Formats: sequence, C-alpha cells, structure tokens
Amino acid sequence: MSYRISELAAKCGVNKETIRYYERKHLIQEPNRTKAGYRIYSDDVVKRVRFIKRMQDLGFLLQEVDKLLGVVDKDDNRCQDMFKFVSKKEREVQQQIQDLKRVEQMLNDLKERCPDEKTLHECPIIETLFDE
Repeated sequence: MSYRISELAAKCGVNKETIRYYERKHLIQEPNRTKAGYRIYSDDVVKRVRFIKRMQDLGFLLQEVDKLLGVVDKDDNRCQDMFKFVSKKEREVQQQIQDLKRVEQMLNDLKERCPDEKTLHECPIIETLFDE
C-alpha cells in the first residue's frame, strides 16, 4: 500500500513537518513522487516512523535513533553492534534512575520539614533551599 504524506502522518500519529524533518535528517529515505510531485510512502516507512517515535517515547534522542537505525540497516556485525548500543543505553538509564531516586529522597526530606500549619509566613522548604 502507498500513502501520501498526510496519510502517513495520520497513520503514524505525527504531523507532516515531522515526516519532512525525518527526511532531512535521513532517518527515512526520500520517497518516490507522483507525476504531480506528491510524496508517496510505503508500509515500510510506516513501520520505520513508528519505530522512531517509539524509541523517542522510550527516551532515546534522535541522534541515538539515527545510530540505532544505522545498526539496523547494516547487514554485517548487526547483533554485536546492537548489543553494545543497548548495553550503553542501559547504563545511562540506570544512572538516570539513581539520579531520580536522589531527587525523590530530597523532595521527601523537604516535604517532611513542612509543618501542618499552612498559613505560616516563613516556609521551611524555601528557607532550606535558600540556605543550602
């Protein structure tokens, strides 16, 4: 099946400018065009755009997605390269989780300093943040 850019965008849940941006960044190939100049996309492009969006939803940057697609598009050493890529991303995610846990603990500590009297002029949370 083939799709015009607006149909592709709707099918993938993105806007047309996103599709054009992906083309400029070479995340998707420049499509064939009709005699009238309309871009025509295949089902493979639908899968690819959905893959890109899914990876972004998981926290991957477009630069990382581009590298990942480079691995996917290569025939040789594909599995080895993918393992390295995923392992590196896993370490980054683990670090982010540790950082978020520290932020959560800090917020809980600040929250515990707050008295039940919500009408106080001086806020212990603000005072603590200014003092540190």
